[in-house]
Amino acid sequence: MRFHKALQQRWREQETLLCVGLDPEPAAFPAHLQGRRDAIFTFCSAIVEATADLVCAFKPQIAHFAALRAEETLERLIAHIHEKHPGVPVILDAKRGDIGSTSRHYATEAFERYCADALTLNPYLGHDSIAPFLERADKGIILLCRTSNPGSSNFQTLNCGGTPLYLHVAETIARDWNVHGNCALVTGATWPQELGQIRARVGPMPLLVPGIGVQGGDLNAVLHYGLDEDHAGLMISASRAIDYAGSGEDFAEAARRAARDLRERINRYRRLS
Repeated sequence: MRFHKALQQRWREQETLLCVGLDPEPAAFPAHLQGRRDAIFTFCSAIVEATADLVCAFKPQIAHFAALRAEETLERLIAHIHEKHPGVPVILDAKRGDIGSTSRHYATEAFERYCADALTLNPYLGHDSIAPFLERADKGIILLCRTSNPGSSNFQTLNCGGTPLYLHVAETIARDWNVHGNCALVTGATWPQELGQIRARVGPMPLLVPGIGVQGGDLNAVLHYGLDEDHAGLMISASRAIDYAGSGEDFAEAARRAARDLRERINRYRRLS
């Protein structure tokens, strides 16, 4: 199933805009998992099982696995999600982007080695660096636009002929790059009004929104400015606030409660708006 179709189906049938990030930090694992050879898979798969019915997507962050020499665990985890929860798309958060020949290998890595349904990408090398990914019409191509980190303003808000750079990026992707209808944008929850400017320019294009929770993004503002005409269109990402909601043997149950509470907060706003 194409990524965008699977995502829309989750929005509609499961009534969820919540995307749960899978960011393993072994030092933060519960005591009973410390030192176990299978701790990373056990922890992440438990989060998956506890939250799968509450999410529109899962988003494993590749650096959290690669730094631990756990790439095979990441492969195993994505395969587990596809097998046990085939309707839930997986976004590989890797922020790739390089010259065209190298990007082809990154595309193979993401979509054939890891079997991800979507990939985050950095568009700042230009169209030729993204073309090998855009060709994968069934995959989600999620491009950085206005990111949630404080330093993003160093470049993303620069004036480009009267338009800030992030809006120029959004408009270019929506107008010229989205020929297969498989693009989405990363728009941080820490800049909700700017998120609204992006929404106004890209229409119903999906927006991946990090920054809720630990980074302090305003959920109601994100929903006010970011929902599309169908009161959907968002993948509101939370990682640490859900993954590490508990620190005991009941960590998965705590993660479920945190995910359920966030999903309900999102849906209360959607019902009232």
